[in-house]
Amino acid sequence: MKTKVNYPYIYFLMEPNVVFVYRIETEKYVTISDWSEGGNWETFEIDHSADFEAFNHKERQPIEGRSYFVNQDGMSELVEEINKHIQLIRHAKGLGHQDGAVHIVTSESAAGSLRVGLEQPKTVIGFPDSFSIGPLWKLDEQLGQSYRKEWLFENINDEHDDFEYDHKITNTLREMEDIAAHVPIFIWYGHNADEQTGLRFFLYLLRDKPNEIFLVNSTELYERSNAPVEDQAIFHTSQMDSTSLRMFSEHNQEYQPLSDTDLVQFYREWEKLSRTKEVLRLWIDDEIKGMPEHHYDPFILKTIEQLHHEQGTKDFINTGSVIGEIFSRMDTHINFFFLEYRIRHLVYSGALELKGIPKSMRHYSIKLR
Repeated sequence: MKTKVNYPYIYFLMEPNVVFVYRIETEKYVTISDWSEGGNWETFEIDHSADFEAFNHKERQPIEGRSYFVNQDGMSELVEEINKHIQLIRHAKGLGHQDGAVHIVTSESAAGSLRVGLEQPKTVIGFPDSFSIGPLWKLDEQLGQSYRKEWLFENINDEHDDFEYDHKITNTLREMEDIAAHVPIFIWYGHNADEQTGLRFFLYLLRDKPNEIFLVNSTELYERSNAPVEDQAIFHTSQMDSTSLRMFSEHNQEYQPLSDTDLVQFYREWEKLSRTKEVLRLWIDDEIKGMPEHHYDPFILKTIEQLHHEQGTKDFINTGSVIGEIFSRMDTHINFFFLEYRIRHLVYSGALELKGIPKSMRHYSIKLR
């Protein structure tokens, strides 16, 4: 596939004589869903592929009443090319993140809370992943990212499109790469494995940037404006409310940039994590601890047994309801989809019976065998 840019348009030569033309309307990175729903495409035909270099869509009429099929792999390739060009344009224009501070947080839901609650101007980057589960091995390299993606694809049924996940991760890494050198960076975290792991990963990714980096403990900030968190291990930045966020100020003197000594310590902690092979992590005694993936299996089975007892007559229970009950009884923050993965494992190993199709937690029911 050949491409060329006639800004704000990108041309894609689709063999043998079809040209897709995409209009770049913003400098924001796109995903497959943006591509398919955006309506920024027109299709043209040329006489021969050799005519592509001289092609200008303004001199032609787009094709009407005809459609062309592009499979998921093809769409993914198109979206990746668009984002590469958008990044080149951002850098050529000197855009990056120029106005206000940059705030980085684990999870898109937490990022949404910060976007609404923080004063302007600011940029918020939410990493669309759950770092308490899945492999971390060499995650700061392409090899490790591919290894993690494969594990998630094979085990975690989060109902998201695989290509959408890929593009969101890649785009978030691009956003971090694009941060301008002069702006302060604030990384938000709570007392849970997701955000503690993410904190160390983010710092390692930013290790070559000269920016001042500040840490914001969202658990402590929340406790100042509300009743104390009964169990800090299950508090997540996405639970922050407007009252808590109004208490935050980038200019508060209590926030001091991380020293070189602090940064080196965090780098070492990440390097240690990136050599591990566990796929489950918990925040215990102020430390990220890897656990065997079957750690919660006995708790899952005990909960189902208790639900059967409440039924009177043992019958199938919707998996989503089981997971909700398990989550309400836990004393730590755990990913819903990891619990569903372990329930499927217990089905496959013969401990549980299944009714339905396990394409999502709401599509099937389980009971003790």
